[in-house]
Amino acid sequence: MLDAKIPNGPIEKKWSEYQATCALVNAANRKKMTVIVIGSGLAGGGAAAALGELGYHVKLFCFHDSTRRAHSVAAQGGVNAAKNYQNDGDNVYRMFYDAIKGGDYRSREANVYRMAELSVRLIDTCVAQGVPFAREYGGSLGNRSFGGVQVERTFYAQGQTGQQLLMGTNSAIARQVKAGRIERFSRHEMLDLVVKNGRAIGVIVRDAITGEIERHAAHAIVLGTGGYAKIYYLSTMAMGCNATAAWKAHKRGAFLANPSFVQVHPTSLPALGKHQSKLTLMSESLRNDGRIWVPARSGDDRSPEKIPDSERDYYLERKYPAFGNLTPRDIAARAAKEQIDAGHGVGPMRNAVFLDFRDAIAQHGRETIQSRYGNLFGMYQKITGIDAYVTPMLIAPSPHFTMGGLWVDYELMTTLEGLYACGECNFADHGSNRLGANSLLQACVDGYFILPSTIGNFLSSRIKEPLSPTDGPEFDQAESKTREDIQKLLSIKGSQPVDYFHRTLGATLWDCCGISRSRESLNRGIEQIRELREQFWNDVNITGGAHEPNSELEKATRVMDFLELGELMCIDALHREESCGAHFREEYQTKEGESLRNDEGFGYVSAWQHRAEGEPILHKEPLSFEAVNVMTRNYK
Repeated sequence: MLDAKIPNGPIEKKWSEYQATCALVNAANRKKMTVIVIGSGLAGGGAAAALGELGYHVKLFCFHDSTRRAHSVAAQGGVNAAKNYQNDGDNVYRMFYDAIKGGDYRSREANVYRMAELSVRLIDTCVAQGVPFAREYGGSLGNRSFGGVQVERTFYAQGQTGQQLLMGTNSAIARQVKAGRIERFSRHEMLDLVVKNGRAIGVIVRDAITGEIERHAAHAIVLGTGGYAKIYYLSTMAMGCNATAAWKAHKRGAFLANPSFVQVHPTSLPALGKHQSKLTLMSESLRNDGRIWVPARSGDDRSPEKIPDSERDYYLERKYPAFGNLTPRDIAARAAKEQIDAGHGVGPMRNAVFLDFRDAIAQHGRETIQSRYGNLFGMYQKITGIDAYVTPMLIAPSPHFTMGGLWVDYELMTTLEGLYACGECNFADHGSNRLGANSLLQACVDGYFILPSTIGNFLSSRIKEPLSPTDGPEFDQAESKTREDIQKLLSIKGSQPVDYFHRTLGATLWDCCGISRSRESLNRGIEQIRELREQFWNDVNITGGAHEPNSELEKATRVMDFLELGELMCIDALHREESCGAHFREEYQTKEGESLRNDEGFGYVSAWQHRAEGEPILHKEPLSFEAVNVMTRNYK
């Protein structure tokens, strides 16, 4: 049933041969066709700009007041590309291999190779947009390493890479807005997808200022709406990140793949209190020079300066000598949790580990470290009041990125005809763990290079088709459902604010379906989420009305989707009886406590089909590997 549409031929030629044979839309016809893009980050914004440049009529929607405020702005560390500027042995195949291995062999081989292949072009595109990548003394672009690799392939703009890339994308969008090819709708949020005979034909959006419900039709629809890690409440994601567009598409027929694959980042700031609303990410790049350690004696509450080297446990260097502090994120995060659970945690709540630059400063000098990470050290001091040049940083694991998402084929089309998903809201490239600096890469290549090519293959046969009329019964039904949901939420008038339910859901998921899970915890989580969802629909209290700016109503429409998605995440984690990547089932581990994968039993993508009543239906896309040998990951 699931046709991934992977081209035939050797892996290094699949993309070029696809491009050579796919159908095209000529320039005169592109301007007759409308494409809706939801989301203005690097994936959605990049797709909108590229489609506009090709000549399509694009409607670009974002719920922010500006397309410059997409969550892509927060990614700090860098973007990978196999350009081998360091002459350290890097190439496209090695990058592909690192990503496949890093994802614990749960991603689609052809998609991952294409991502590595296109990385080479991306840096040139970004430089042309004016992205100020860091440079070496001689003028060439600088590189550094991220976890899970042994080469330096990460291009970076100090600690502001995401922001600088997004500014480049926003400039490209502005150019198309001025040219009249992009219509930009800010403060508009998609609340439903309109489907006719299995094909996406439009969307229902709400104007967040006036509360008006609007209908928009298109020949094709692209979702570039990011991930859903904010479902944990405390995460590194922005407060507004949500799953609504993807979840509504799922309920209209798009399959959702591997929803329980959520990456926990090892270097965020720890939670410092019960009323905190989000966590701050410190870049993984800090692990290039910082050394991670905890006191060797549990319960040791001395200040770090007073703990001698002989009483410190540099546990990553001890357990994984080949990669040391640059082990992949899933391994580093779980190792930190093990230390904290064993009583070696540090900080006011004893929920952190140290990231120490003492030795790097002694070796390279403070000025060098400042030139590499100065803005991150400054940010850390503003938040904590601590000078990390003198005292080690406190870092802790935190939900960060979702590898699960809408199932897409090689063309990035979902199981709904005409509906595409790009960037973090699809599932295809990262397997069960994303290597650092591949997030910006996938978002950019999906948006700039892949989707603008593949969407023509679909649109070329629909040139003569007019847009679906927005007064049709499918639009009527979708708008009625949206209005009913909003009215129902406003009429409950219960006793608990929306944040109570979001915070409770997040705590439940972290406890039951977090950095490690078990059959017992997942069954408990499913039961608790069902009870919480029932309480939400009986006791939530939303102030304000529908026809005015109302952030509580916006949050409620997102949390009601999180409450359904959270249950599916637990169901997905429960069915997968193995440990792989970021998904660690406590029942399936080696004697040394490492992940125990089951390739024969679970070497597939779990793609879930929604049912209005009863359990979701599981579909499987078998994963085959022709270019790499599947083996147990070993970073020792």
